[in-house]
Amino acid sequence: MPRLSFAATTDAVGNPVVVRDVAKTYAGNGGAVIALTGVSLDIRAGEMVALVGPSGCGKSTLLNLVGCVDLPSAGSVIVDGCLTSDLDDDGLTILRRDRVGTIFQFFNLLPALTIADNIGLPLVLRRLPKAQIAARVDAALTAVGIADKRAAYPAQISGGQMQRAAIARAIVHAPAIILADEPTGNLDSANGKNVLRMLRALADGGQAILMATHSAAAAAICNRTLSMQDGRIVGGT
Repeated sequence: MPRLSFAATTDAVGNPVVVRDVAKTYAGNGGAVIALTGVSLDIRAGEMVALVGPSGCGKSTLLNLVGCVDLPSAGSVIVDGCLTSDLDDDGLTILRRDRVGTIFQFFNLLPALTIADNIGLPLVLRRLPKAQIAARVDAALTAVGIADKRAAYPAQISGGQMQRAAIARAIVHAPAIILADEPTGNLDSANGKNVLRMLRALADGGQAILMATHSAAAAAICNRTLSMQDGRIVGGT
């Protein structure tokens, strides 16, 4: 597979993501629910990091904090040089839109839009010129190997092709960080391997990737694996 080139910017020390001593607590019916405690990590450009651990260990909460969907109760999350807790809702929306790309287990493609229009949506939201959107979408489609599916709708292509489209949508705006939440969990083994090769190629091309996974094969292609349990990082390589 050719190297995918959608390089992102980083913060002053070269790390697109810096998490320091983060805690997250939610209000529950029986009192406070502690989702994360004392979590710290850096993710460098060109690095692919796996988060592993049982369901409910805090992986999704951490992805939400790095993805600017939520704010920490304590500690700091810095994405592309921006301290998320300093931002209001509009600022978080802009940071999430412009600097974060997310790949979901169930693709989250809009069924009424063509594959090309799904991929171009982050650029439409940024109000980029149509010609620039078309050029970036074409490049992303070619990079993930589905240029011939640009006019198709999600229901007309396979699961593996839908995940490729989701990857193209996640990289089309050259985000600082790509978040992947169980990206192979809804794919057969052959398509899962293809998606993992594609993600590895993105990291080799300079992207920063944080992936939550239960898959040993997915974790094996990463530069580092961090184990989570009860809201903490309890081990890693």
